[in-house]
Amino acid sequence: MPKAGLDALLRPEDSILVLIDHQPYQFTNLNSHEPATIVNNVIGLAKTAKVFNVPTILTTVIEERGGYIIKGLQDVFPDQKPIDRTFINTWEDPKVTDIVKKSGRKQLLLAGLYTEICLAMPAIQALAEGYDVFIVTDASGGVTLEAHDMAVRRMVAAGAVPINWMAVLGEWQRDWAREKTAAGVAGVVLEHGGASGVALAWELQLLGSHSK
Repeated sequence: MPKAGLDALLRPEDSILVLIDHQPYQFTNLNSHEPATIVNNVIGLAKTAKVFNVPTILTTVIEERGGYIIKGLQDVFPDQKPIDRTFINTWEDPKVTDIVKKSGRKQLLLAGLYTEICLAMPAIQALAEGYDVFIVTDASGGVTLEAHDMAVRRMVAAGAVPINWMAVLGEWQRDWAREKTAAGVAGVVLEHGGASGVALAWELQLLGSHSK
């Protein structure tokens, strides 16, 4: 994986996203972040992937006990049935890895609950298989802040790149002249971008008033 230069940035045509275990059971002991923040961020990330036609895999672990994937995330891909696993490590399940391999894409984006287990395991294994692994840290979380932080450090030491979901959006868009996706990106920021969404709404208000 290039560490610097243009090729180190994300490209939609080379990216694939795997979202791991954003289920009710996992949220009950999520303490590294405010759960509502993770809900907002992972839905924003999923919507961004949809804008850029980045293949996205939804996966759960023991769904009948851990619960269905959160509704807001399922609603982004209403026709996709999440892949339900018994493997704690997503990368040991060929139902997931076969899809990734067949895509031919090498920029692998991962987000999951919990960071220290369900994110770290596949990230570390996929790195050994030659994937450029990007871990979306603010769409993931751990049972404690220390657990999340130590897991991120461990993955970085193994070669993963930490990134947040709005940085993913920015690298995929890259140029505001790419009008095909610009409107979709703006819509995601307005819905999930927090203060950035508020600022964008204000900017749109000012542009509207100037055009009258």
